[in-house]
Amino acid sequence: MSRFRLPITAAAEDIDELGHVNNAVWVRWIQDVAAAHWHAVATAEEHAAYVWVITRHEIDYRGSALVGETVTGETWVPEPPKGARFARHVRFTGADGKVKVEAVTTWALLDRASGRLLRVPAELVDRFVERAG
Repeated sequence: MSRFRLPITAAAEDIDELGHVNNAVWVRWIQDVAAAHWHAVATAEEHAAYVWVITRHEIDYRGSALVGETVTGETWVPEPPKGARFARHVRFTGADGKVKVEAVTTWALLDRASGRLLRVPAELVDRFVERAG
């Protein structure tokens, strides 16, 4: 799977008292981009069987976005998972190509029925992990 991209436009409710997208909104957008990636590559059976949860966020805020501004969220998984977990990279860039926010988030796969952690199946790894070449 190549990198996944999703454009997002800042709405009035995303803006904080400083006049730009609130930091908590960027966190929501990180999750939105990751979820859209999952929905783009997973089968209906996988959606029914598995659920992803975030276990860690590491976020660098490098710029701001204003109401009406569109940013492009890009996500990729550079390395295979370690058991049930993998690190997902997310970057948001503005129309000018400047990076607004970068993050590395750790996600864990749960069995939806039992709520237990699961080793990420090889068929999912192949769809998420970015391959060279």
